[in-house]
Amino acid sequence: MKTLKILTAALVLAFTSSAFAAEEVKNEKLQMNYTIQTYIDAIAHGKIKDLSEILDKDVKHTVTTGEKVINYTRADILNSMQPRKNIEQNCSTTYQVLEINSPQAIIKVLMKYDTFTKITLVNIANTKNGWKITNITDSYM
Repeated sequence: MKTLKILTAALVLAFTSSAFAAEEVKNEKLQMNYTIQTYIDAIAHGKIKDLSEILDKDVKHTVTTGEKVINYTRADILNSMQPRKNIEQNCSTTYQVLEINSPQAIIKVLMKYDTFTKITLVNIANTKNGWKITNITDSYM
């Protein structure tokens, strides 16, 4: 009988621990830092697995090259990332939070290559489903 009680207690403890671990992962995915790091991992390191979950359904991506401005939708962003899956960019990547308040933030991401720098401004919003990217703007120098 004592063995049965110990076994039952161990099983309850195991299930409780896994429930807390699952909740912790869910809470992490709601945080601003998770959204920023997931985006950088996707664009700089080709880790696109979780990219779709951090993009707002109405996200807009604008690329400015010279005088030409090109706009992309969420589907365009996800489709363009497929060929880059698991491809490491040959650059150094840094980011800086330019502005933050409770409902939104603006993040500046710099990707420095040998001959140019890609500057990305990422707008994120704090939604009921966590921080989501609402706007991405790229320029080059």
